[in-house]
Amino acid sequence: MDKLVLGAALQVGDMLIYLILFVLMFVIVMKYAYGPVSKMMAKREDKINGDLDYAEDTRKKADELAAQREGELKNTRSEATQIVQNAQKSGETQRDQIITQAQSEAQQLKTNAQKDAEQARADALASARDDVAQLSIEIASKLINKELSASDQQALIDSYIEGLGDTNGTR
Repeated sequence: MDKLVLGAALQVGDMLIYLILFVLMFVIVMKYAYGPVSKMMAKREDKINGDLDYAEDTRKKADELAAQREGELKNTRSEATQIVQNAQKSGETQRDQIITQAQSEAQQLKTNAQKDAEQARADALASARDDVAQLSIEIASKLINKELSASDQQALIDSYIEGLGDTNGTR
């Protein structure tokens, strides 16, 4: 049992050597490994920060571009709505002009038809006068068995036509 305790005993000399080796290893690691590792870590941190900044800038630009596109889209929609409204107004104006023109033409046709009807009536009445005058002369000649003078014929025709106009309710 003494050997076990003796083997487990703390050797100050070994401990001192281990401490010196540890410090020496620590200095070597600090001099040769810590500098490059810390530089590498700093570069990595800078790269990550740069990537994050780039991503943030890109996101901001994308947001600005999206806002710009949205504004352009709204503007385009507004312009399209305005174009449609203008087309509707133009169509309504054109429709109103066509209706007005058609009504004017219809009124003109009606007026012309009335004038034509009045002219036809006047022509028919004049023709009827001539026919009635001729018939009345023939009848009067046969009845009287004599020739009437032109003025007598005209007076007879006029009185007959006036009587004819009174029966129709017009003169």
